[in-house]
Amino acid sequence: MTKYTTASGVVYNITQPYGSAISDWDVTITAPDGTSIYTGTDLNPGIDLVLLQLAASGYVLTGTDNYTTLISAASAQTIVTAPGSTGSIIIGVGAAEANTYYIGGDNTISGLVSAIAGTTINVVGGTATLSGNTGGSLVGLLTGSTVNIEYGGTFNTGAALASVLEGGTVNFGTGGGTLILNGGGTAISLLASGTLSATTINNYDPSQDTIELQDTTGAVASYTITDGSSSSKVITLLNDSGETVAEYAVNLADGVTLPSGDYSTSSTDAASNPLQITYSDDNTYITACFLTGTLIRTPDGDIAVEDIKIGDQIVTWDWKNNQDITRPVVWVGKAETIARPNLPVDEAGYPVRVLKNAVADGVPSRDMLITPEHCLFFENKFIPVRMLVNGASVFYDTSVPSYTYYHVETEQHAVIIADGMLTESYLDTGNRRAFRQAGNVAGLRSNGMQNWAEHADAPLCVDRAFVEPLFRALKARHDHANTNRPYVEHAVLTDDPDLHLVTETGVQIRPVRHTGQTYSFMLPPATRSVRIVSRASRPADVIGPFVDDRRHLGVAVGAISCLTAKKMHALTAHFQENKPAGWHREAEAGTPECVWTNGNAVLPLGDLLANDAMALLSLTIHAAGPYRVEPAEQTATLEQSA
Repeated sequence: MTKYTTASGVVYNITQPYGSAISDWDVTITAPDGTSIYTGTDLNPGIDLVLLQLAASGYVLTGTDNYTTLISAASAQTIVTAPGSTGSIIIGVGAAEANTYYIGGDNTISGLVSAIAGTTINVVGGTATLSGNTGGSLVGLLTGSTVNIEYGGTFNTGAALASVLEGGTVNFGTGGGTLILNGGGTAISLLASGTLSATTINNYDPSQDTIELQDTTGAVASYTITDGSSSSKVITLLNDSGETVAEYAVNLADGVTLPSGDYSTSSTDAASNPLQITYSDDNTYITACFLTGTLIRTPDGDIAVEDIKIGDQIVTWDWKNNQDITRPVVWVGKAETIARPNLPVDEAGYPVRVLKNAVADGVPSRDMLITPEHCLFFENKFIPVRMLVNGASVFYDTSVPSYTYYHVETEQHAVIIADGMLTESYLDTGNRRAFRQAGNVAGLRSNGMQNWAEHADAPLCVDRAFVEPLFRALKARHDHANTNRPYVEHAVLTDDPDLHLVTETGVQIRPVRHTGQTYSFMLPPATRSVRIVSRASRPADVIGPFVDDRRHLGVAVGAISCLTAKKMHALTAHFQENKPAGWHREAEAGTPECVWTNGNAVLPLGDLLANDAMALLSLTIHAAGPYRVEPAEQTATLEQSA
């Protein structure tokens, strides 16, 4: 039996009773509290017979495995993806049966070509993204189907656009989750329209459930909440011209109230912005601040941050003149957050705990809890604490999934003292509106947006050459921090990218030749696009958090050519400004012209193979790896047991 656990604590126990050579599985899925979510036995893909699947009951995806469901001549299948898996589920042309899915990994569901009413997609701690088709042809494809999102799961309509859900049902469940709706540059509407029924969204609790909009027609400036039928609420999001950006209806969870009215997203007060909608030039601002209980140094001693008020005097460190200076507090901001356990731990929103004595004797003077982007002051520079996480004396505290945090601002950005540690006061780089002002005294701030280059008291430094020695120094103080937590050791690494292609019909293609940097693949006739699939890792994971690069990197692709019977074609879609899905936007500095994939990148071929029997596709790979063989400290952990 192999035990897989999501970051939210859902356990997938998977057994192959006849050995790993036979595709047959028994599966149990258990909630963090021990409640049974699913039990299934003898899941197997049946017998393939000329694109027919006879007696198929299901499949289990682990690792990077893909699975294609063909025309089922027997019954619907149950398909389970284990936490940590990244493979794709491809629905073959003409698939006739409605399947049930349990998603614990980070998986795509592609190949959707016709409506299959009755499909159930259970996103239980994982991420499911629709892929493989785009545009209006998929409107209402999941009519009569159900998407259940729970335990921090995420369902992303992806390339299929939000309209794929027309006539379907989305249920938020225990532990909450995220529904991502892709507008495709058009207004999003999940209300009844013409012959299509509305999308039903049930059990919505905005305190733990997130509805995220992507590729909309513009920024959301205001919104209205009106009463719908029965207990539902209709939410209409508007741009600054009053035009509709998105509209949908929700049925609220028990005990949740959402007052009807007109609201502005510019307000951070819950009464004026109950959904706490924020939008700013497509950028999400990461907060950096102190948690409740942090002690701030003042001339009269240390005071808890939640008790600091506008006008209070606090001690700042003038590092240029080597002296303490007392400055008044001009603003205090307060907000609450709930961690999103489906994300990598460093992006999920958990606080960082710096243990007492982790930096030096008495520094900090007590365990310190701060947000990951908050900066500590070392050698006349500010460093984000996330770059110093070692898992032992400095670590993400996942036992604190929700908390209140504070900003303390002085007239000029300054080095202040919190829990005996030199750190930073608040610098308004654009996220002030995400906070409400704490206390009874109003402080009006209109200095405008600031930046690190011009307004910071000391430079922000994320250079590896500076940060890594500090990381190593903290590691050497392990015995001083009084902890039994082990340091995070690197998993086994490999430089093998496991590079292959997947066609739009789900056919997996391995290279026929690999010479130096060039990988060559034979493409079947009429192929219009392929996905360049490989392992992927983040430099911050495989090297260390002292590397400020958290991109998921697959392979760095340079020249791409396609040899048909007629001529050699150069393919350059990955070099265009508007790149296909799966390509990082920027070219890699310091290398020949190349662009990194994220491990699953689309390469359109158009009509190149329309009249040719086959073609030879060649990729020039300038860089690849290293990769983790067994991912650790990501969205899932793997435990082997007898």
